[in-house]
Amino acid sequence: MWSEGGWTNGSYKVAYARSNNIFGPFERETTILEADSTIATGAGHHSVMNIPDTDEWYIVYHRRPIPNLDRDHRVTCIDRLYFNTDGSIQKVKMTFEGVKRELKQDGRKG
Repeated sequence: MWSEGGWTNGSYKVAYARSNNIFGPFERETTILEADSTIATGAGHHSVMNIPDTDEWYIVYHRRPIPNLDRDHRVTCIDRLYFNTDGSIQKVKMTFEGVKRELKQDGRKG
């Protein structure tokens, strides 16, 4: 996975590639995260994490809120990653809410 485009505008986005071999060659699949003119631009510079012992995956990234009056104003966001049955990654739905906070088994907020 990588970020591409210009981080200061709506062309900044996250794409990924896949291969049948860990050493490649890799073929670009698609863009999975991009600007949403109703929410933010500059979505990229990301990382992916998995909740241990689950099939829950998340993408953490920064974006530039709209309106963005400061050149360096970025916020950190987290949204859920979902996969198709063939292993490809579904497009990420950018939200204002991000992921919901869940209760741990003992009832405490996690």
